[in-house]
Order: sequence, then structure tokens, then C-alpha cells
Amino acid sequence: MVTQPIANDAAMGIFAGLNPTTIAILLDVDGTMIDIGPSPFEVQISAELGVSLQRLLELTGGALALVSGRPIADLDKLFMPLKLPTVGGHGAELRVRGNEVITSAKALPPDLRRQLARAAIHDPAIVVEDKGYSLALHFRNAPQHEGWLLHHIAACCAAFPGEATEVLPGKAMFEVKRPAVNKGESVRRLMRLAPFAGRMPVFIGDDVTDESVFQVLPDLGGIGFSVTRQFPGLAGIFESPAHVRQALQKLAANGRMEHA
Repeated sequence: MVTQPIANDAAMGIFAGLNPTTIAILLDVDGTMIDIGPSPFEVQISAELGVSLQRLLELTGGALALVSGRPIADLDKLFMPLKLPTVGGHGAELRVRGNEVITSAKALPPDLRRQLARAAIHDPAIVVEDKGYSLALHFRNAPQHEGWLLHHIAACCAAFPGEATEVLPGKAMFEVKRPAVNKGESVRRLMRLAPFAGRMPVFIGDDVTDESVFQVLPDLGGIGFSVTRQFPGLAGIFESPAHVRQALQKLAANGRMEHA
């Protein structure tokens, strides 16, 4: 296993040289496969990316999963017509196949979510993403309110002392969610299930919200790649989501040639 960060070209070569028949491909979405948009609702999936994912799903025997902070229902709309195995909501949801979604977090109280969402009244440039079991406040278009948002979130959560919550920071966003719900533990669970069990997990992520996955990869015998950010024990670092899309396309093409 490669343990030192590697330049983009070398990372591309390592990833594209993997054998799809022996690995499980785990992919964060925003900032990893697709570029960060002005809001979570202003992003697109290219036809080329969809083709690569479909082909890799076939080559891995179904062992390809999205690992995202987005709810599974939103991911299905974004990647339509693909309906991929998914860890959604930072681990609050898990789907291995079909339509069965396993939920491991109860919803935040509606009153708490309403109070948190009032941040958009302070400035409409703050985008509210209400997932039920969590609520994210995006300030990409209002960076001057970062400090104010932290105080707003703290005040809202303090008004509900009986509710266990924690704040997950991300790229220009804060998300209020249940404690102990994270991507890493859900990936552990996923890797015990067919068709993922017995394969080497290969994860690509980009943000602090992905740290829990990078932390569990050594226990699972897996390797990790990031986009721009340094994490301990990486096999490689891609320069941008565009390079990740290119790597996925190359792996899909290489696998096609090997199995032609």
C-alpha cells in the first residue's frame, strides 16, 4: 500500500490501474466527483460521468457506492436514471440495493429545524438544506456570516437541551446532526454486506466530512484518495473533481479492455 501523498498524475495512474473485480469503489460526491456549485441545488452530473459509473458498477459486480452528506432521495434525482448503492446523510442512511433504505438517525425536532432555518431571514444568501435528520446551512455566497452562523446554531441548540446534536463543519457550510452518525461507521457496515464484503475498499473524498472514512480504511484493508486536501495515509491526491472524473473514466475503460 502506498502511504505518502502523490502528485495528480501518479494518483491517476494508481487509481486507473486498479482491478475492478477485486475492489469496492466508494465515492464522495460534492467537491469530489462534481464541482461545488453556488448551492447544493445548482449542480449537474455529466452524461460522461454517468456512463463511467454505470460501467464501473458492472465491472465491480455492484460494489460501487456513493458516500455523501446528501440524502439518498436527492442523490437519486441527481444521478437519475442510476440508482446506486449509497451511504447518505453522512451515514444516517444506507442502501445496498433496490429501494430499501436503512435509517440510523431519528429526525431533529421540527421546531429546532425551523429555528435553525431562520438564518436565511438574516440573509437570503444563506442556503438552508433541511434533511429531516439534520439541517445544513450553506454560506458560500455569504462568507461574512460564518461567525454569526456559529452563534446562531449554538443558540438554537441550547434552546433544546434534551436533544443530542453536534455541528459538522464542511466547505462553506455547517450541518447540525445527531452525534455518532458518520460516514466511517456506515462504510464499516457496508463493507460487511454483499457485494462489498471481501473486497478492498477504495475511497475518494475531499473534505473534513470524509475524515471518518479515511480513519477506518486501514482497519478494512482499504486505500484512500483525496481531492486537493492532505489526509494521513493517502494513496494519492487529485487536483480537482475533473481529474477524478477522468480517473473514473480511465478505470472504466481499462476494465472494459481487460474483460473484452
